[in-house]
Amino acid sequence: MTPTIASALMPALRLLDAEAAHGVALAGLRAGLAGRAAPDAHAALACTVMGLRFANPLGLAAGFDKDAVAVAPLLRLGFGFVEAGTVTPRPQAGNPRPRLFRLEEDRAVINRMGFNNGGLDSYLARLRDLARPLSGVLGANIGVNKDGADPVRDYPELYAAVAPLVDYVTINISSPNTPGLRDLQGEERLAAILSALPEQRVPVLVKIAPDLDEAALPGILDVCIAHRVAGVIISNTTLARPALASRHAGEAGGLSGAPLFDRSTAMLARAYRHAAGRLVVIGVGGIATAEQALAKIRAGASLVQLYTGFAYGGPALVPRLLDGLAALCARENIASISDAVGTAA
Repeated sequence: MTPTIASALMPALRLLDAEAAHGVALAGLRAGLAGRAAPDAHAALACTVMGLRFANPLGLAAGFDKDAVAVAPLLRLGFGFVEAGTVTPRPQAGNPRPRLFRLEEDRAVINRMGFNNGGLDSYLARLRDLARPLSGVLGANIGVNKDGADPVRDYPELYAAVAPLVDYVTINISSPNTPGLRDLQGEERLAAILSALPEQRVPVLVKIAPDLDEAALPGILDVCIAHRVAGVIISNTTLARPALASRHAGEAGGLSGAPLFDRSTAMLARAYRHAAGRLVVIGVGGIATAEQALAKIRAGASLVQLYTGFAYGGPALVPRLLDGLAALCARENIASISDAVGTAA
């Protein structure tokens, strides 16, 4: 099955509850029903970031494959990289259902999942079972449990456990659905976590919230720089509510998708300017077209990630975005996608 045929089945999934549809999609991926596309079809899109070689800069954000059950099939869709997680030390059920809502009129999603996942042990077992080498770069996204968490203990232990099995690790301190988690973005608390990390065997990224006060951003970036963090991911979901048309607009949780694009891209550009080459910036939030992906890159993103756009567009979106990015590069005489990074920041 090709990604295009798989995407043609997407309307049927939308007849299901959003979380049920997500489970069916993961099962279909595991069964090999989503098809495949070449990640390296366009030489101009290859890039080296954080010392890692990416066939293209398009990745899948954390949250789609929380338990690393479909890493290889997702990479076969053409993604340059996939970030699995968020994984916590112990299994947890997350928040009560319903907790995932489609805002189709807004091309958006609201979720209050609450780091539901099967815990570290099963996550590690799946990573160990992956046939190597993989067709792309693999990242792990780590977080803490809602109850009994000790961030200065838990994040270093999680990092030590997953680092031998992945290419990079993202510290998630910005989900709005775990009480107190975003407080870890304060400079002192973030510095304590980063200071406690063991010797870094793979690059570390920190994922930041788009709701962060503008004045607080430079301090957080400086903490990351001081502790040899490789980069930041901008951004997670937002608690803000711009004008929305969907009947689910009032649901509690983090908003992602099209309404987040401008907010996250502006924050990305501020981070890129402040970091001045000392941090890699990865852009996520509202990407659904090649033009939007390139806009993130021009704003300062070395890599970009999809989530909501992929949920709506399906597997066919990945090769379509890659073809579109390559065409934009050719049209604008961009020999390598890396040459476009930050040109509009």
